[in-house]
This record gives sequence, C-alpha cells and structure tokens, in this order.
Amino acid sequence: MTTSGQFILHITTAGERWDLLAWRYYGDPTDYSPIIMANPNVAIEPVFDAGISIEVPVLQKNAIVTVNLPPWKISQPVTE
Repeated sequence: MTTSGQFILHITTAGERWDLLAWRYYGDPTDYSPIIMANPNVAIEPVFDAGISIEVPVLQKNAIVTVNLPPWKISQPVTE
C-alpha cells in the first residue's frame, strides 16, 4: 500500500482505538501503522478521548489475491 498524499480527517469519540480506525477505513484492524505514522503528535494510548483530530491517510492498495483467504481478511470498502 502507498499513501496518495490525501487524508481523511476523523474526530474521535471516547473509547475509539487505533485498530478500530484501521478497521473502519481500511477493512483491516492490523493496518493501523499508517494512521499512527501520520499523527506523530497524538499519544499512543489504549483508547482515545473524545474530540481528538486524527488524519487518516488515503491508501492506494495494490492488487491483492483474495483466493483462499478467510472472510475477515478480505477488505471491505468503507461506505459512509
């Protein structure tokens, strides 16, 4: 995956976590590293307080072969 240079601004609600943001925007809770790297001024805490501005990088995904992957490993597009 590569960053396109664009970001989505996300304002946290109390109790959100890095992995939940990765799941919401990327469909993979283990793909939170790009979000952390894009937000060096945000403390790495187990859960967020409400009202924190998080920049979520828009990623360009490479073609991924999804044959033989379990359903939870197949990315789903974010719809809002």
